[in-house]
Amino acid sequence: MAVLVFSTEGHAQVAEKKTLTLAGAEKVVAAALSEARRLKTTGAIAVVDDGGNLLALSRIDGTFAAAGRISTGKARTAALFKKPTRAFEEIIGKGRTAMIALEDFTPLEGGIPLTVDGQIVGAVGVSGAASAQQDEELAVAAAAALSAPASPRAEAPVTIVPHDKVAAAFQRGSPLLEVADYKVHASHRTGPGQVEIHTHDTDIIHVLKGQATLVTGGTVVAAQTVQPEEIRGTSVQGGEARQITAGDVVVVPNGVPHWFRDVPGPLDYYVVKVRAQNGSMP
Repeated sequence: MAVLVFSTEGHAQVAEKKTLTLAGAEKVVAAALSEARRLKTTGAIAVVDDGGNLLALSRIDGTFAAAGRISTGKARTAALFKKPTRAFEEIIGKGRTAMIALEDFTPLEGGIPLTVDGQIVGAVGVSGAASAQQDEELAVAAAAALSAPASPRAEAPVTIVPHDKVAAAFQRGSPLLEVADYKVHASHRTGPGQVEIHTHDTDIIHVLKGQATLVTGGTVVAAQTVQPEEIRGTSVQGGEARQITAGDVVVVPNGVPHWFRDVPGPLDYYVVKVRAQNGSMP
């Protein structure tokens, strides 16, 4: 069995960055409030993104009014400096008092960065609990809620396609299963077809019977969009021709032209179409 993998990957021009959403910020606040109720204490909880911009703020009844502003300052300091604010309070306490001159800087215990998969996406700040130590405890509990693994989703149903329906699908060359993230097609050819480009689907092809000449890459002749995310053409200029036969597996990334140029006899093959995110290779 041969396995062919074609790649369109180039040098990275941008880096992926995780972003804290409002839903994530509200989850952090909810965790802090839950811990405050358990400890029977007061407090104000602020959540900011990695640029120090306020996303959520909540103040428990009975908390002094300035706590909202102080908690926001703690969160901003933790986010912008990427460290818990307790570290700065300790540094200043050891004599480096010049740090208090920094702009938008609140070096008080109770600010904790929020981390997801090793990336700092924001921070949470707490003020107005029973003590500075309790501010810290609430902030730590809140931050832990964001990094905790999500509850497992309900088990997806298992799909079984009976053999008679599979056989019938191969006779017609038709889909077996199509869902949001992937499709499974039973494909049948007796001759060459059009050049195909799928802008969002990567094709994983498993040849069951027959052989063919598959051309990949190159420039599509008479290319036209036949439906959203699907381009067809009459032939290819350039490209690379490969002989494929029963047992071979071919992976064609989204965006790569591919063409069954020569099909000397009946050709049966499965195609698993994997939906890419944002038009990139899954």
